[in-house]
Amino acid sequence: MINQIKLDNFGPLSNINWSALGKINLVIGGNGSGKTFLLKAIYSSLRTLEEYKRGNEQRSASEILTDKLYWTFQAEKIGDLVSKGADAPLSSSLTFDNNNFSYSFGKDTSKQISNLENHVPPRANNSIFLPPKEVLSLQHLILKSRYPDKLFGFDDTYYDLAQALLLPTTKGRNYEEFAKSRRKLEDVLGGVVEYDEVSKSWVFIKGRHKFPIGVTAEGIKKIAILDTLLGNRYLDTNSVVLIDEPESALHPTAISQLLDIVAMLAERGIQFFMASHSYFVVKKLFLIAQEHGWSIPVISATDTGWVCDDLKDGMPDNPIIAESIRLYQQEVELALK
Repeated sequence: MINQIKLDNFGPLSNINWSALGKINLVIGGNGSGKTFLLKAIYSSLRTLEEYKRGNEQRSASEILTDKLYWTFQAEKIGDLVSKGADAPLSSSLTFDNNNFSYSFGKDTSKQISNLENHVPPRANNSIFLPPKEVLSLQHLILKSRYPDKLFGFDDTYYDLAQALLLPTTKGRNYEEFAKSRRKLEDVLGGVVEYDEVSKSWVFIKGRHKFPIGVTAEGIKKIAILDTLLGNRYLDTNSVVLIDEPESALHPTAISQLLDIVAMLAERGIQFFMASHSYFVVKKLFLIAQEHGWSIPVISATDTGWVCDDLKDGMPDNPIIAESIRLYQQEVELALK
């Protein structure tokens, strides 16, 4: 698992030091606070470690990382990722199973990261980033935008996910927890989403009826993506999954059910990082922490910087929580009038 993340002068993230990470980790904050930026920074390091020395890959870790940062953040040059007005360089350090992967570069850096140190063995596992929007109905456009068009638009989190979804579902015995999770996901969906070889498109199958993916609810498509990645074995028990806004397009009941499935997968070994501004997500993860006795680290964007807490110890002091409490108190006051 990832044990610690340290970032300095990384875009909107002037200083992050998040340690003692757990099976499930949560980033909370308002719009524009840097939640997605943090997840993408983690993802860029992870995918570099997973592509390095895999198969016939000949590129150095520095070359892979440069390419990953360029296509994930889509800056004209990667030096543009250095925080505006910062006097010091951008630096990133990720500790994985107590081994360190770190790098730094200045604002003039274009295509080469010379200061990189890697003590993490190459990973045979796959990590994935699940963005707020589903990609099933856009898969062919995402793939075309990169090859052959080579255009900015869909960043690497979308492209890597579109590629992972190309893998066919594998028949046969799966991890018990994965198989159970897939059954629960199917219950949430009320059907299954599959790739139809005849029409060369994704379809939602409910009973005897097939529906084009374009007219299928956004929330169904989003949950189906996780189900597909479990079914085609792209994910395994040592994968890391980063989910940006798990609450997006989902009813509160579906959010609760999805997070129960996340807890089941985390118990089997998958590590999760989630970014959210939903009280439902925070409260549900708090209840999971209490039920399982787990540490669920949370880092919160506040007016004074990033603050680390643990949902095992209680709900964190954060504007999202404060606003929820304020609304509840307002409701009580109105009821008592």
